[in-house]
Amino acid sequence: MTNKEAVEKRRTFGIISHPDAGKTTLTEKLLLFGGAIQSAGAVKNNKIKKTATSDFMEIEKQRGISVATSVMAFEYLNKQINILDTPGHKDFAEDTYRTLTAVDSVILVIDNANGVESQTEKLMEVCRMRNTPVIVFINKMDRFGKDPFDLLDEIEEKLDIKVRPLTWPIGDGEDFKGVYNLYDKELNLFHANKTKIEDVLMKFNDLSDPQLDEIVGEKFANELREEVELINGVYDNFDQKTYLSGEVAPVFFGSAVNNFGVKELLHTFVEISPSPRGRDTDIKFIEPSDNKFSGFVFKIHANLDPKHRDRIAFLRIVSGKFERNTFYKHVRKGKKLKFPNPTSFMAKDKSVVDEAFPGDVVGLYDTGNFKIGDTLTEGTDMNFVGIPSFSPEIFQELRNDDPMKSKQLDKGIRQLMDEGVAQLFIQEPGSRKIVGTVGQLQFDVILHRLTHEYGAKCSFTPLNFHKACWITSDRQTQLDNFLKAKIGNIAKDKDDNLVFLAETPFLLEMAERDYPDITFHKTSEFKVK
Repeated sequence: MTNKEAVEKRRTFGIISHPDAGKTTLTEKLLLFGGAIQSAGAVKNNKIKKTATSDFMEIEKQRGISVATSVMAFEYLNKQINILDTPGHKDFAEDTYRTLTAVDSVILVIDNANGVESQTEKLMEVCRMRNTPVIVFINKMDRFGKDPFDLLDEIEEKLDIKVRPLTWPIGDGEDFKGVYNLYDKELNLFHANKTKIEDVLMKFNDLSDPQLDEIVGEKFANELREEVELINGVYDNFDQKTYLSGEVAPVFFGSAVNNFGVKELLHTFVEISPSPRGRDTDIKFIEPSDNKFSGFVFKIHANLDPKHRDRIAFLRIVSGKFERNTFYKHVRKGKKLKFPNPTSFMAKDKSVVDEAFPGDVVGLYDTGNFKIGDTLTEGTDMNFVGIPSFSPEIFQELRNDDPMKSKQLDKGIRQLMDEGVAQLFIQEPGSRKIVGTVGQLQFDVILHRLTHEYGAKCSFTPLNFHKACWITSDRQTQLDNFLKAKIGNIAKDKDDNLVFLAETPFLLEMAERDYPDITFHKTSEFKVK
C-alpha cells in the first residue's frame, strides 16, 4: 500500500459531548456496527457487570464516567476508522482539548432533552480554532425532548455554526417512530433493541406515497411531509465543502443505547469526512503526503496495565510512514530512539504494529523520555505547535500519610503529572507538593490512582490560591527582589521553572504593576532561555 492510498483510507475523529449526553454509548455502538466488538456493555446499569469498552480505568468503571481518552481502531466499508473517545466531564477538559489536536474531525453528541450545554460550547470553541469539521448526533430520541427545529436553532446560535439535517425524526419519546434519511430518501423504523442491530429500511423517494400513512400513521406522516418541506425551504442543500471547512454541521437523530440512527451516522461519516490532514510546526506546515515521517505526542498514560507498570505515549502520525524498530529523532532531547513494540489499541487491548500511516495513533512504551507536545521526526528538526495548556484553577497540598511510602508517592505523582491532567508545584523548604487542576474531580482520580496503582498513602488539603503564573525576566536583580519579597508564594513546576502562586486577582494585578520587567505567563507554553 502506498502512503497516498493509506492516507485516503483513514478517518481519524473524536467524539465529544457534555457529560451524560451518551458519548461513550455512541462510541460503543459505532464499534458494534463496525464489527469491532460483538456485544455492548451497559455503562450505568449496575445489574450488568460489563462496562463500556472504552472505559478501562477502575475509577471509570465505578463512577460510570470517562476520565481518560481511549483510542480505538476498526475497519468499515474499506476505511480504517480511528476513534478517540474523550472525557465528557468538565474537570477533564484539558485532556479533551489536547485530544482535539490529534483528530481531523469530530462527532458532537447532544442530548435531545437538554440541548446545547456549557461544556458543549467550550468544546466547540476549540473546534472552531482549527476549523475542525463537525457532525452533530442528537441522541436519546426515544425520550421526550425539545422540538427538533428549536434544537437546530439552539445549535446555530450557541455554537456559532450553520446546520443541515441529513436525517429527521418522526415523533419522540413514546411516540418515536423512526427517522427519515433525507440524504438517501429512506425511512428507518424504530425498534427499541439494546443488543441487536436491526434495520427496517423502506425507500420513499416520494413522501406523498399513501403507504407512509399506513406505516407511521396519518398524523405523523403529515407532520413529516410538512417538516421535510420546511427543511428544504429553510436550509441549503448539503455541501461537502462547507462541512469540510467547518462552516456547516450535518445533523443526525437517533438513540444510541437502542442502536438506532447509528448506522446512518457511520455510513455518511465514512462517505463525507476528511482523510488525515496536515499540521503546523514552528518552521512550516507539514502535509500527510510528505515522505519523511513525523508525529507528535498528545497524551501520556501511566499504568495502562497496572500489573506491568507501563507508561505509554500516544503519538499522532502526521506524515510519512512510521516503522517498528526504526530510529527517529526526539527533537526536544536531540537524540534518536527506536520502538520495538509500538501498539495499536482497542480500548485497553493492545497489539504490536509493524507500520502506521498519517492519521493513525500508536502507543509508544516510554521510560520517561516523552512529554506532551514532543515531536518525533526523521526529517528536519521542528516542533508541532498548537497543543493547548491551561493555568490551574484549584490548588491543594498533597500530604504524605506514610513516610515509608515516600518513594512510591514521589514516583506516582510525577508520572501522573506527565499525563497532563494536572500541574505539580514544589515549594521549598521541605519539598512541599502543591497540585493544581481545573476541576475538583481530578483530585479524586489522582488520589485513587496514587493509592491503588502506586501503593502510596496520602491525602489532599485545600489551599487558597487564585492562579499559577510562570515568571521570567531579563532583569535578574528585579527577579531576585520579587522572589525575596514573595517567598511564601514562589514554587517550581516539575521542570524547575519558577511559578508565582497568586492568592487573589488583586494581588496578581499588583505584582504585575510593581514588577514591570517580570513577565507573568498564564500558560506553561513559553520558551525558557
